[in-house]
Amino acid sequence: MPDDLLSCRRCPRLVKWREQVAVEKRAAFVHEDYWGRPVPGFGDPLARVMVLGLAPAAHGANRTGRMFTGDRSGDWLYRALHRAGFANQPTSERRDDGLRLRDAWVTSPVKCVPPANRPTTEERDNCRSWLESELESLERLEVIVCLGGFAWESAHTALADRGAVVPRPRPRFGHLVISETSEQVLVGSYHPSQQNTFTGKLTEGMFDAVFEKARALIASG
Repeated sequence: MPDDLLSCRRCPRLVKWREQVAVEKRAAFVHEDYWGRPVPGFGDPLARVMVLGLAPAAHGANRTGRMFTGDRSGDWLYRALHRAGFANQPTSERRDDGLRLRDAWVTSPVKCVPPANRPTTEERDNCRSWLESELESLERLEVIVCLGGFAWESAHTALADRGAVVPRPRPRFGHLVISETSEQVLVGSYHPSQQNTFTGKLTEGMFDAVFEKARALIASG
């Protein structure tokens, strides 16, 4: 876990919000110590699949210190990763709960929780070096599963900045849309937010299809 990431204060708005949430807390977690810092990526350093979200959730990763941990979106994600064989268990509640990922890495383009889950373009750009460092360190990476349009755009931009050849024009984001770059293949997926899962825009079958596709791509790579 890089110390320089954990001490990052590049974005005043995000610093203020992550720390405010950690003090005010949600009633259900009032007796817990919130993480309240940038949240690093998590998983297998030999991963061939990256799962890229948006940013830490206020009372999920900003509380627990691990991406998609302690919230409803994480429940959906880790159940799907477990069914696909990328996780040793279907639950993710806290950093010391025994969860291990196999061949997968979970992260986000913005490392601090944003108000209303809406980071600005400047905040995304301030954070891009962290994502680029992850892309560089994951030497076996073949597939990036992008959870939502923000992740889709962030992944294309970060790869282009690294010198990868990306499609022109970029494919429009959509569920199970594929974008092939000279470094990794991107797979689009609706984000497992409650807005999408409660309304049926994303079903478990649809989510499973994304990770089945990722598994097939690394098998054929």
